[in-house]
Order: sequence, then C-alpha cells, then structure tokens
Amino acid sequence: MSSPRGFWRRPAVWLSVGYIAVVVLAALLAPWCAPFDPNEQFTEGLSVEGAPLSPGSHFWLGTDLLGRDLLSRLIYGARTSLLVGVAANGLAVVIGTLVGLCAGYLQGRLGGLLMRFTDLMMAFPALLLAITLAAIFQPSVWIVAMVIAMVNWVQIARVIYAETSTLGARDFVAVEKTLGAGPLRILAVHLLPHLVPTILVWSTLGISTTVLLEATLSFLGVGVQPPTASWGNIIFESQTYFTSAPWLVFFPGAAIVLLSLSFNLLGDAMRDALDPTLKGRS
Repeated sequence: MSSPRGFWRRPAVWLSVGYIAVVVLAALLAPWCAPFDPNEQFTEGLSVEGAPLSPGSHFWLGTDLLGRDLLSRLIYGARTSLLVGVAANGLAVVIGTLVGLCAGYLQGRLGGLLMRFTDLMMAFPALLLAITLAAIFQPSVWIVAMVIAMVNWVQIARVIYAETSTLGARDFVAVEKTLGAGPLRILAVHLLPHLVPTILVWSTLGISTTVLLEATLSFLGVGVQPPTASWGNIIFESQTYFTSAPWLVFFPGAAIVLLSLSFNLLGDAMRDALDPTLKGRS
C-alpha cells in the first residue's frame, strides 16, 4: 500500500486538487467572484451586427449570444454542475453500496434477485435511460441529480457485491455469527469498515462521470433548464455559434474536461494508495 507521503508527491495529485479547489471556491463564492449577474443582458455585450463579443478587457471571456458575460455564467455554472455531480454521485454511492452489501452478505435467493436487477439496469444504455427518465420528469437541478443517480449506482453495486462476497466467507464473519451477532451488526461493524477505501475511491471517480453526464443531458436539452447556468447548457445554447464564436464552446468544454480529468486522476491516485494489491506502484 502506498504511503500518504507518496500520494502527495505526485504532481498530478497537486494539479488535480488545485483545480478542484479553484472550481469549488468559485462555486461557493460565485456572488463575489462573478464580475456581473449571470443573467444580465448587456446592450454593449453584442456587436453592431448583434454577434457575441470576443474576449476583451471588459468581458474577459467574451459574451454569449444574448450579450451576457461568459465568465460570470461559467462561475455560476460551476455551482450547478458541482451540485448535480456531488449530489447525484453521493446518492448513487449510497444506493450501490446498500445493494451490493446486502446482496453480497445475504447471497441466496434475495441476493441473487438484487444482482439480477442490477444486471438488468446495466443492460440498458446509461445515456438512453437517463434521457428517457429526464424526459418523463420535469427537468430541474434535483430531478437531473436523481436521474443520474438512478443510472450510475450499478457499477459500484457490482464492485461492493464482489468484495462483500469475499469478506463474507472469511473466518471472522463465521466467528461473529457463532457468537450470536446479527446481520446488521456484522454488516455495519465488521464488513462496512473494510469497504471504506473502495467507497472513497468510487466516490471520487464517480463525480467525473456524473459531471460529464449532467453536461451531456444539458447539452441535449433534457438537463438543467435555462436561465439556470450549467456548463452543459452553456454549450447547448451556443452550439450554433461554434464557428463564428468558438470561445462560447471552448471555455465551458475545457472546464468540463479539466474537472472530469482532475477527479479521475485524484481517484486513480487514491486507488493506488488504498489498494493493498498495488504494492510497489508509485
């Protein structure tokens, strides 16, 4: 197992944590960081022909097709994208952990039924299922988070199930059963603590997936609805100006890619540090 010191010696970890910290602080301090109201339409924010303005001294990242400051919308969009990503991934981790833990420990008919349901959910394309669910419900920040959670819990359920099945066959579990410990005590006190490293890693890695899925749904028009800013719907609103005003797509796209990459790199480093089977890896 890698030491904490080795974990923090990785330049990728510092870069990832630094970028995530900047995005989180910008989201939390959006009313003070954003130079303008994200929904304010400036008459001077459009050219004489009515086209968006390119980045300049007044509007640092330019303006969008309605004359709104792009930097302000990106800062407020970070708040929406992070909120959906963290909430959706948190709910997915809770559901997946409960399903995998119960199925792995109980085994038998009930455990098999839970895993067959998990397999059934995995059989559906995640994006198609998310689009279908988002179209059924009235899109909002919390509905989008719920929809993403409902399609993202299956992976962690599979991983937790495999680890719980292995742990459940260990001698200490048999001893606890002999001593009269009930299932809830065994699950909460003896099995769950062994799964904490896996849960932490998947909690980190999953945020990148949920941020990307939120951006995809918003880009397709079934995610967070305007005028609420999110990185995905900023691209959706500006896609017709891709050739004439590429900054409208480049800046939010780069923000999404960098945030997802940062969480992936951080999650990979945590996995290497916490997984005892990866000894010797730096």
